[in-house]
Amino acid sequence: MKWCEVSIQTTHEAVELIAEIFRDLGASGVVIEDPELVNDYITSGKWDYTDIPIATETEVVTEKAYLPVNGELAGRLQTFRQELKALEGRGVNIAPGTIETNELQDEDWSDTWKQYFHTEKPGERVVIKPTWESYEPEADEVVIELDPGAAFGTGTHATTSMCIRQLEKLVKPGMNVFDVGTGSGILSIIAAKLGAKEIQAVDYDDSVLKIVEENLAQNKVQDIVSVAQSDLMQNIHGKAQLVIANIIADIIIRLFDQLDEHLEPGGTLLTSGIIEDRIEDVLAAAEAHGYAVAERMENKGWACITFRRKADLQAAAGKA
Repeated sequence: MKWCEVSIQTTHEAVELIAEIFRDLGASGVVIEDPELVNDYITSGKWDYTDIPIATETEVVTEKAYLPVNGELAGRLQTFRQELKALEGRGVNIAPGTIETNELQDEDWSDTWKQYFHTEKPGERVVIKPTWESYEPEADEVVIELDPGAAFGTGTHATTSMCIRQLEKLVKPGMNVFDVGTGSGILSIIAAKLGAKEIQAVDYDDSVLKIVEENLAQNKVQDIVSVAQSDLMQNIHGKAQLVIANIIADIIIRLFDQLDEHLEPGGTLLTSGIIEDRIEDVLAAAEAHGYAVAERMENKGWACITFRRKADLQAAAGKA
């Protein structure tokens, strides 16, 4: 089978939003070539040797996705361009926005993925590794295996890596967790490996659910995590001590309308995928619904914010 590699040069701000567009178009995966991330790897000492030079221009990110070459390809490419214009209309900077296409065979597709995905440790304990690499974990490490051939979210982007670091602190053995907008299922898998008892993972796009189920089985947590299609928490049942929403600001703002119904007293909402320009909008929505910031992290123009009910934070402060 032939694949069309669609490549766009864009900003850090637009990367996750464009990944969502690719996913809606039925792309079988996304590769993000981020010069800032490569620089981080080179200077971190994680590679024994590399002849890749330090990048001096780090503002432009190259994002690639793969669409099947069939009768629907032309329409999908047209839709992609229309969706990019819609992003710009909402004030998202996608410049330079240069688009290129290239035709690949199946074997080229497999090789492309393996070039860009290697074992990483985005948190203190959590290690993300591709299925084809070997890794010997240390005593306290939690290893997650992913085949990124069709996975959105592999732990390397700032929005996901910040979530992972928060999950290491927030997940307690035996707790219930809801993962809204689960994507590849990576955060649900991590929560299960960290000891959560029951997790409901949902996504609006039902085309990703098969991928999530494969990733759950690969990590042997399918008995802990259930998967369903849902618009926000519409198809979620009961309440949880932790709700995860690594999505975008507009969806997080809508989520507050449903949160009280599904968050246990004393529970926490973990949000990420919020670009700098939308932080105040999210904070305003939280305030309007009686929630306040418990912790806030920022990295490369993105924010990861945990919220709790104001009354819970005040009670905790009184006990301190």
